[in-house]
Amino acid sequence: MITIGIIGKTNVGKTTLFNAATLLHAKISTYPFTTKEPNVGTAYVSDICVCNELTVSDTPINSTCIDGWRYVPIRIIDVPGLVKGAWRGRGLGNRFLSVIGQADALIHVVDASGSIDSDGKLRQRGSGNPILDALDIEMEINHWIADILTRNQQQIQREATASSLPSALTTILSGIKATRTHILKALRVSELDTKSFIRWTPEQKLQFAATLLPFIKPTLIIANKMDISPSEHNYKLLSEYFGRSLVAACSAEAELALRRAEKLGVIEYTPGQEKFRIKDPTALSRDQRKAIDYIERRVIAKWMRTGIQHALNTVVFKLLKTNMVYPVSDETKFTDHHDNVLPDVYLMPDGATPFDLAGQIHTRLAENYILAVDAKTGIRLPKDYTLRHRDIVKIMT
Repeated sequence: MITIGIIGKTNVGKTTLFNAATLLHAKISTYPFTTKEPNVGTAYVSDICVCNELTVSDTPINSTCIDGWRYVPIRIIDVPGLVKGAWRGRGLGNRFLSVIGQADALIHVVDASGSIDSDGKLRQRGSGNPILDALDIEMEINHWIADILTRNQQQIQREATASSLPSALTTILSGIKATRTHILKALRVSELDTKSFIRWTPEQKLQFAATLLPFIKPTLIIANKMDISPSEHNYKLLSEYFGRSLVAACSAEAELALRRAEKLGVIEYTPGQEKFRIKDPTALSRDQRKAIDYIERRVIAKWMRTGIQHALNTVVFKLLKTNMVYPVSDETKFTDHHDNVLPDVYLMPDGATPFDLAGQIHTRLAENYILAVDAKTGIRLPKDYTLRHRDIVKIMT
């Protein structure tokens, strides 16, 4: 299962975003270290289901289909708030940085309203600097990776002498999901591929770490609290500094309110959609009506959506370049052996083949693999065919 880590300073709304995405109830507070252990939960990414294209009524098993949108589970981790010096053990310590190593990608939440200081403590709205907040956390992770190199430099030197520097670095950094391909790219970009590791300075280790980070942990910056007035200006600054494609607007509080209202049966709302419907306006209390009016005016009317579902989809489908693939047993009826229509969908990495899909479903399926068929066209697919988004594939054994 794909894992996304939610990172950021304290009081930026990470746990609210986590609760909204998973509808769990992790403790929310303005106390600097409310989250003292990582919260782990299940969220969903979504895209238009192929049932619409095929005009069939599906019976999902490992996912769900709501109003023609297929929702697929992913794992998310709410990493406790980080502060300057966390890699040295400050705050809750660098043991939480190691949680980031489990993630395939990161959602970096910043307070776009500028309501926190450099230590994550609440201050006057607009007094903080969201760009510096984001850079602080980035630098902590870079220092953490560089420190891994420093603590293991003797082993790296020995293995680099015996084999090669890329092999040595891959061995040490594989625990944070760095592959040989990532290492080679980072060495080349940082221009350290021809320099002996024993000659690397502390600055060059940090440079290598900073270059490696976006390869091993693709990151989307979430400008949270967009319903608060100073946020629009800071969102523009964040987009200009980091790039518009790497920054997304969000109101975690609004999403959490809508999902809770939907769970209570007060409204009809599908996560990620641009509208919701109040079931019975006369049944709303004065406070409920006021809250819904606020969300409509300050969030939906301005930003079209709360931003959480869009952020999850962006990370999985654009940053990780993952494809939704539907395996079936009967290519004419698009069913499994029990006549369930389009029962499962798998999130496959970019470049995956039908053989990879077989292994993802079951090891025995891969062991007995013969060929695959495109269920839409009936065409036999070569073993090295690259799977595409929304493919429907029959594996033959």
